Amino acid sequence: MSGHSQFKNIMHRKGAQDKIRGKVFSKLAREITIAAKQGLPDPASNPRLRSAIQAARAENMPKDNIDRAIAKGNQSTDGANYEEIRYEGFAPGNVAVIIEALTDNRARTAPALRSIFSKRGGTFGETGSVTFNFERIGYLEFPKEVATPDAFFEKALEAGAQDVNSDGDVHEVVCTPDDLNSVRDILEKAFGTPTVARLDWKPIVTTPITDVETAKKLMDFIDILNEDDDVQRVITNADIADDVLAQLNPDED
Repeated sequence: MSGHSQFKNIMHRKGAQDKIRGKVFSKLAREITIAAKQGLPDPASNPRLRSAIQAARAENMPKDNIDRAIAKGNQSTDGANYEEIRYEGFAPGNVAVIIEALTDNRARTAPALRSIFSKRGGTFGETGSVTFNFERIGYLEFPKEVATPDAFFEKALEAGAQDVNSDGDVHEVVCTPDDLNSVRDILEKAFGTPTVARLDWKPIVTTPITDVETAKKLMDFIDILNEDDDVQRVITNADIADDVLAQLNPDED
């Protein structure tokens, strides 16, 4: 899982999350709304909604905000009609980028993202222009405290996982897209609701970043994308060298 975890390390650089903190609740609310609209508004019968609520709680999102987002998704005619759209392109350093967005206005979102690419040294691409650098996977995360690494590893493999990583602050699980629901159900019974359960993208071809200047441009580019209200997630195939990361984060252990 080196590629997937590497991207997570990039996004957890010092200050990166603080810069988009004000956007977190609105992005979580959109995911809850979409999950409630596409399935039942009852989390007990809607796995995607369960995971969305769990993720919101992990960020200390108030219960009233969560309830409003569910109610919004349950409204048939009122409120914004969000749709899920994927955008692709190349970031500084020729890094492949996939952007997953939830938007109620395509005519707003695409030009805004195109402008970011143009002004920040990237190239806005057509659909399919970079996805060959990635494979589609099922991805889950569970809090580290739910089990020891050995116990979690054994149960995850029994459930049908392809890969498990418990080296960081969470247990990460990778499975095939077709197995996501079954793996989630088995692990949920054993360890509770996952904080993340989604289809994801894992780099199969990575782009090395070996100098600080390019790495900083890439980080800033990703941060600017994340500041857009319509952007839910940004995935790249960047492989930033450890010594470069250390220079970008001199105060971190």
